[in-house]
Amino acid sequence: MWQQTKFSLTPRTRGFHLITDEVERQLPDISQLKCGLLHLFIQHTSASLSINENADPTVRIDLESHFNEFVPERAPYYRHDYEGDDDMPAHIKSSILGVSVSVPISDGRLNLGVWQGIYLCEHRNRAGARQLVATVQGSE
Repeated sequence: MWQQTKFSLTPRTRGFHLITDEVERQLPDISQLKCGLLHLFIQHTSASLSINENADPTVRIDLESHFNEFVPERAPYYRHDYEGDDDMPAHIKSSILGVSVSVPISDGRLNLGVWQGIYLCEHRNRAGARQLVATVQGSE
């Protein structure tokens, strides 16, 4: 079985946000698969996807703080600033973290580690709904 679904995530503020539950709600057919793979792709260049800690919210705060230090706003060498001070840093952060993740599916569930969750890494101060393309392959 192959299935591809496009859906929107609710708009979020800048930061690292767990979206595992929202992704699973959009893909109920996963429950039918014995073995498979979910590939998620975000159709944006100023946000990214990652898999990381799903229990302690301070991890998400620390990640945001680190990336803001690592990729600062208003660097004097940035030329691309048409949409504001967060514009170019958002593109750099997206390139560093990446725009896709793959997760195995086992016995009808995403086979993430006990402490893992899927993150939307929102790098813009004011972003709208983000579009994801989910490609699922597997066997029943």
